[in-house]
This record gives sequence, C-alpha cells and structure tokens, in this order.
Amino acid sequence: MKSNDWLHGFRHSSPYINAHRGRTVVLTLGGEALAHENLINIIHDITLLSSLGVKLVVTFGARPQIQQRFDQAGLDSRFHDGLRVTPEDQLPLVMEAVGALRAHLESRLSMGLINSPMHGARIRVSSGNLITARPVGVLNGVDFGYTGRVRRVDVEGIETLLRLGHIVLLPPLGYSPTGDIFNLSYEDVASQVASALKAEKLIIFTGEDGVLDESGQLIRELTVRQARERLADGDLEGHAADLLRAACEACVRGVRRSQIISYTRDGAVLQELFTRDGSGTLVSDDNYEQIRSARVEDIGGILELIQPLEEQGILVRRSRELLETEVDRYTVVERDGTIVGCAALYEYPAEKSGELSCFAVDPSYRRAGRGDDILVVVERNARSRGLERLFVLTTQTEHWFRERGFEPTSVQSLPGPKLASYNTQRNSKVFVKRL
Repeated sequence: MKSNDWLHGFRHSSPYINAHRGRTVVLTLGGEALAHENLINIIHDITLLSSLGVKLVVTFGARPQIQQRFDQAGLDSRFHDGLRVTPEDQLPLVMEAVGALRAHLESRLSMGLINSPMHGARIRVSSGNLITARPVGVLNGVDFGYTGRVRRVDVEGIETLLRLGHIVLLPPLGYSPTGDIFNLSYEDVASQVASALKAEKLIIFTGEDGVLDESGQLIRELTVRQARERLADGDLEGHAADLLRAACEACVRGVRRSQIISYTRDGAVLQELFTRDGSGTLVSDDNYEQIRSARVEDIGGILELIQPLEEQGILVRRSRELLETEVDRYTVVERDGTIVGCAALYEYPAEKSGELSCFAVDPSYRRAGRGDDILVVVERNARSRGLERLFVLTTQTEHWFRERGFEPTSVQSLPGPKLASYNTQRNSKVFVKRL
C-alpha cells in the first residue's frame, strides 16, 4: 500500500461525507452479527458515522441467542412460515435474551478507552417504547401467541432523539396499548422504521458479501423489480430471502436505497457509504441511477467521460463550447451524481432520420446493460419526434450495433447535410435501424 493511498481515498470520500451528514441511516444487525468477532469493528464504524453527523438508528435481532436460552431451559421452539411461535410461557426467555443483547450493545457503544477508536466519542444511546406492535394472530390454524408485527413507529419520538445526536437502538420487541409485549422479526422492524422515517438508507448486515447469484458471485445491484423476480423464482430461500424482501419493502415505501452487506468484512459499512460502488448489493427503486436529458451542469462530466475515447480515436473530438450549444441533444446516465453514460441525437427532419452520436459508457459499467438502456431512450425520443430511422457512424463498435438491429448501409445513404460533412479520413462505417 502506497503511503499516500489513504490521502487519495480520504479526498475522494469527501463528497459522500457531505452527502450523508444530517441524513438518517437505519442499520440492522442480526443475532449472528452480534456474536461475530467483527462486531467490535462495526461498533467503531457506527461511532465514526455518528461523529460525521449521520443520524443513526440501529435495529437488532436475537434469534440465536433466544434459541440458546430455550436450549438451556430444555424447551423446544416452533417455527411456522419463517416466524417463531412465542407461547406466553416462553416470552420471558425472549425478553431475557433481547434484554441481555441490548445491554451488551449499549456497553460496547459506551467504550472510550484512550487507546481505542472510540476515545472521546461520548456516544449517547437511547431506546424505549418506540414501536407499537400487534399480534400476528392465527395463520393457517397456527396460533403465534406473542409473536407480533409492527403496527406503528413513533416517528416523532425517534426524530427527537436523532436531533439530540443520540443513536436510537431498537430491539426486536414491540408494545401494545394493552400493555403486552410482542416478539418481532427484526427485519420487519428495520424495514418499517426506515420507511416511516423516510430514511436515506437501510443497511442490512448478513453473513455473505451481499446477494449472491447461482454461481456464488456477488450481485452488485438490483432494482426492486429484479429482486422480486429472484424471490418469486425461488433463487433465494430462508433468511436471505427475508432480508432481500425487507430491503424491497423499504424502497417501495420511500427509502431511497437499501444495501445488503457483510458483517464479517471489516469496514464494509464505510465502504458502502463512502465509495461509489460500495461493498455489497444495492437495492433501489430505480432512483439511485437515472437516465435523463442532459443539463448544462453535466458538461464537465460528459467531457470527462468522452475524453479517453477521443484520445483513442473512437469518438470525434468535441469542445466544451460545442457541447454547451448542443447539450439539449444529449441523454445521460447519472449514477450517484456522476455521469457514467451519454449519447446525442441529431435530427434530420427532411429525411425523417436521426443520428446516434457521441455514444459512450464508462468502462466500469459497460457489462451492466447501460448502453442498451441509453439506446432504448434515444430510440423512444426519435420515434416521438416522427423519425423513422436511426443511423450511427462507427469505427470500432460494429458488432455491438449489429447485435441490436442495426444493418450496414452505404455512406451515400446518409442525409445530405451529414454526407457533406462525412470525414473520409476516419472512414467510419454506417449502420441504420428502422424505428
């Protein structure tokens, strides 16, 4: 590692630090995460996030710890549809396990030894009767007893504590107006709280790096639609499916992004929040990355994107002044404030033709279908303007266009104005697609 690598990383994290200051982030840790040796590093990262001005709500689960209490008491625990059935006589054991974990987390967040990363942090942790619950009741003939679901989140109470700079700690317990206590799914608590608070992010810790595909490779991004398709297809089962379902529900209800990351990897939450591509799986409701018409403030990003391609001779050089006059012709892909793709549409109304030009995608994102997404938008715009064909001039991407329905044609078939300006030295090939 070079001596100045930390400086480079720190400088590049500054936009993300500014973006998250004052924003609400909900973190959720299962009981497995709380028992893992990396918990201390997660605690240090939580402290760092709080010191950077991030408003934090931490929800936690206790399933293995509850099971351990049952085993010690010689009791069996019954599950149905992924939920633990909680008879009245077993509720005290649930409360004991959850209460012990809550005290454990509070003690960890209270550390402040002079030789620790938390020295001088003075973290205040608050909890309370902030979740109103209702019983699950009887489902398919099974009485779930004191297992419940979130009924209401005390948004005002939580936001008051966050404004005071407190970390809000929420156990998997809820309370009813009748004074009953209910055992809750921590995934349900996390999703409901994040959506009620309209949190910027819901971050879910899991034992894997994130959501994995059939070959065990990390899936970096999923839209809610894609995630639900995976769930419907049965690609995920059990707890992994529950976590992904919670991430989807939060996004649908107003959370901008949900992220599923590993509790075993040191620094995963910092990498997720303070780097462009994060460390786990991003789930979004299509708002994280958007394809839109270009604006004047995008010109710098477009120039940065196309400059390497111009130097390679793939694209014709364009000046900033030219882009400023033609910016309304451009469509861009914006990812987290960065332009990662662009294309321009030049119209030739007399020939009912349009030219697809200055088509570029950042190399890091070329295998994720963004070029196809841009092409769909440009074609739609061309059709809406009454154009009947779209042509492109290319020197090195012939096969990409042919695979998408473009057919070779002669230079002489170009619209008159374009034919007159055709650069014979570049000797670009011409392809056309009927719209």
